Amino acid sequence: MTLSFAPPSDHSLPLYVIAKPDLEAWLKDQPDHVQSWVAASGFTGALGQTLLVPGADGTPATALAGYGTEGQRARKRFPLAAAAEVLPQGTYRIVSGVPADQLDMECFGWLMTGYAFDRYAAQSPAKAALIAPERVDTARIEAMANAEALTRDLVNTPASDMGPDQLQSAAETLAHEFDATCDVISGDALIEQDFPMIHAVGRAAEQPPRLIEMNWGSSGPKLTLVGKGVCFDTGGLNLKPGASMGLMKKDMGGAANVLGLARMIMALALPLQLRVLIPAVENAVAGNAFRPGDILTSRKGLTVEINNTDAEGRLVLADALALADEGDPDLVISMATLTGAARVAVGPDLAPFYTDDDHAADALARAAHPAADPVWRMPFHEPYEAMIEPGIADLDNAPSGGFAGSITAALFLRRFAGESRYMHFDIYSWQRSKEPGRSKGGLGQGPRALLTALSEILDL
Repeated sequence: MTLSFAPPSDHSLPLYVIAKPDLEAWLKDQPDHVQSWVAASGFTGALGQTLLVPGADGTPATALAGYGTEGQRARKRFPLAAAAEVLPQGTYRIVSGVPADQLDMECFGWLMTGYAFDRYAAQSPAKAALIAPERVDTARIEAMANAEALTRDLVNTPASDMGPDQLQSAAETLAHEFDATCDVISGDALIEQDFPMIHAVGRAAEQPPRLIEMNWGSSGPKLTLVGKGVCFDTGGLNLKPGASMGLMKKDMGGAANVLGLARMIMALALPLQLRVLIPAVENAVAGNAFRPGDILTSRKGLTVEINNTDAEGRLVLADALALADEGDPDLVISMATLTGAARVAVGPDLAPFYTDDDHAADALARAAHPAADPVWRMPFHEPYEAMIEPGIADLDNAPSGGFAGSITAALFLRRFAGESRYMHFDIYSWQRSKEPGRSKGGLGQGPRALLTALSEILDL
């Protein structure tokens, strides 16, 4: 599906967005018949409440959308979407009521009410179309909305239809759309070309493991995105309990998010050189699966003791990060649904990130709020380095003790990013229950904030 604003129309309805405390003042400026209609209809400006106001001929002439109170809006990412989801089918244009600094993201939220994952069953997305207000960046908002739809579709698709083969196809389709190149190293060729840990994690699956590489742009700073593409994670021989496998189709959420970010960058023709690396595997159980106690040698030459085959994401990312560093990039960003420890620390709604670059962290923090894409900086805490050094090998993929799981995973990855300027996101990529503009299921976390911050981080 394509999410876009409606073209200008003489038949569109003017939409007044009215906060609950502002209703009385707004009504004072309206004709008597409007005041009577609003009173009789019980419209109070409550968040998500809507009302069509008839004209002299009895047909709708005006629409009202309740904007609630400041406290209510603070609890919702896209409060206007609550009304957009229930407005009758038609085309609307916002006249007033949305703060200027919120207009872009409220428009984005409105577009996302039109998203539905309908591959397997019919769905009913919102039907209210919006004409882009004059003050918003239409192309940017549409690019963000369609990138988010791509990310959600990829994460929502079950592993039966989203294995390494299909993830490769999605990357190739995106590359073709924007005249990018896409190359793949698959199966035993991973061993021949020195990606041993990607191969080890995925070799037991029916679909062979692979490294997907997409390149776009010929000038400007070099940005490399690395996304974890574990299309299903059984836990390997450290088999997950059934309840813990329930959402493992989303273990390729890092790949889905970097593809979404890549789509935005290419759609907006940002002046940079983009490289996307996705190690795509399924962490399956078979006689040739990698085992607890194995010691793997990585592309970087570091040896890794396997103390938990369910800590496989950092292994495939490690080989990809080593390759990323070899390309002398200006910035490397990895994204992964990596640790449950991150969810314990910040919950499902915040995207924790790690970086040693204070300038980049500050830029990202400033970008997150206007992008309605909350992030939270976590520390590369140096004293924990000893926790990932088992003695028998250079690194331990799953330190014992249960403490600082997200931090130790990030420290592990940093060892492979080398001297590159590096940011790592440990995301959830899932909306647990429906919210305005956010359907239950797959979710982008971090790409909109990154898109907003990149101009400052890379001096574009």
